[in-house]
Amino acid sequence: MDANIIFIILAAIAIIIVLSVFFTFVPVTLWISALAAGVRVSIFTLIGMRLRRVIPSRVVNPLIKAHKAGLSVQTNQLESHYLAGGNVDRVVNALIAAERANITLPFERGAAIDLAGRDVLEAVQMSVNPKVIETPYISGVAINGIEVKAKARITVRANIERLVGGAGEETIIARVGEGIVATIGSSKSHTDVLENPDLISRTVLSKGLDAGTAFEILSIDIMDVDIGKNIGAILQTDQAEADKKIAQAKAEERRAMAVAEEQEMVARVQEMRAKVVEAEAEVPLAMADALKSGNLGVMDYMNIQNIEADTGMRGSIGKMSKGPKDNDK
Repeated sequence: MDANIIFIILAAIAIIIVLSVFFTFVPVTLWISALAAGVRVSIFTLIGMRLRRVIPSRVVNPLIKAHKAGLSVQTNQLESHYLAGGNVDRVVNALIAAERANITLPFERGAAIDLAGRDVLEAVQMSVNPKVIETPYISGVAINGIEVKAKARITVRANIERLVGGAGEETIIARVGEGIVATIGSSKSHTDVLENPDLISRTVLSKGLDAGTAFEILSIDIMDVDIGKNIGAILQTDQAEADKKIAQAKAEERRAMAVAEEQEMVARVQEMRAKVVEAEAEVPLAMADALKSGNLGVMDYMNIQNIEADTGMRGSIGKMSKGPKDNDK
């Protein structure tokens, strides 16, 4: 009796374990939910999803949602998108939102947008409700040299056809900024921009800046326009300061060259004086040699001495005749 009871208990435990494993591997409750929603999904299809390492609820629940919304979506489409790493639920939500907004969005395009890394549901919502992008203050310089700062508000709508491969918001902001700078730069005066800020909007919109982007620009509105620095005056001042430094450098160069030439001339004079002194020092020696050799007589020597004395006396008399004031001059 005890052995039978133990056998029954063990059998019951085994049955419970088998049923637990079965219901864990085979999503029977999910299959029942699909049948109740009118979605025909085979139990073997769900088992095949388990074998392919696909979470059945990630496919069946969006399938039920799409069926209730009246969308024609196949199980294989959802499963293949899941296996590719996409977000099945988000794609189905985007398809439902597009259907309600009368926007043509095939499943293949929605899946491609999702796999491209973009939020396809947000893109559909942006197509219905345009998004506003604010630019930072963008500076431009008018022809008269005055800086003008403008801030714009860009209203864009998602372009479903260009979401895959189209440029993002950063490109839109950069292109609008380029258009603002070009418009300000082509204005003769900053007052023209202040008087007609809509000139910037019209000019920028006419350039077709949304080409190749994932958005369609609906409007560009100038929020604020401010006056900045007098760039022209600053540049002229900097140029004048640079010219001044260049002139000072050239003047210093000329002064250095003049000083060098003067020093060279002084050196030459000193050298000539040294040569004269050297030559004067050789005169007595030459006269002695001439006396010894007989080329110069005693009377000739005395005549030379008299001439030197006479020359010295005349020089002294000349200095005395000029007077002290003339000497000072």
